[in-house]
Amino acid sequence: MKATDYLMKEHRLIERGIAALEAGTLKLEAGVDVRPGFFLDATDFVRDFADGCHHKKEEDILFITMAGKGVPVQGGPIGVMLAEHEQGRMYNRGIKSGVEKLQAGDPSGQVEIIQNGRGYAALLRQHIAKEDGILFPMAERIIPLPEQEQMWQDFDRVEREEIGEGVYEKYLAFVEAIEREISSL
Repeated sequence: MKATDYLMKEHRLIERGIAALEAGTLKLEAGVDVRPGFFLDATDFVRDFADGCHHKKEEDILFITMAGKGVPVQGGPIGVMLAEHEQGRMYNRGIKSGVEKLQAGDPSGQVEIIQNGRGYAALLRQHIAKEDGILFPMAERIIPLPEQEQMWQDFDRVEREEIGEGVYEKYLAFVEAIEREISSL
């Protein structure tokens, strides 16, 4: 199986998490009382799954393998993806900062949550589209199938040894819970 299939499966879960986050920001902006912890939960999902699990596989395995096949890191598609990963981290920190302000009684935190939540959702949607539509097909062309199968095994090893087994299932249940929460408001 292609290693990129593994990453695209994770993209679908990340998209669901982003949609829940964005729905929360829209409700917050419309004056609905959204539990501040909802946004902390969303930032934890981003930090632990999207960044900690998914981006780790991309950055530590896929991008390194692609660079070894001649794809430039600086000034090339890998560099763009890395810059966008960092931009996403900044948005996530901004959401968390907004929640902390809101919890401390500073209403400006609401604006910070909304702006960073929307920015993150927009960034990740176009980022995922570029990876699925451009970067992953490029990887599939330049990385022979046996190496892709080895990358798949490396992804699995990263989960078991560095992140923890059952991470996908854990975050699937988590995303389902935040989807239910936000749709009930």
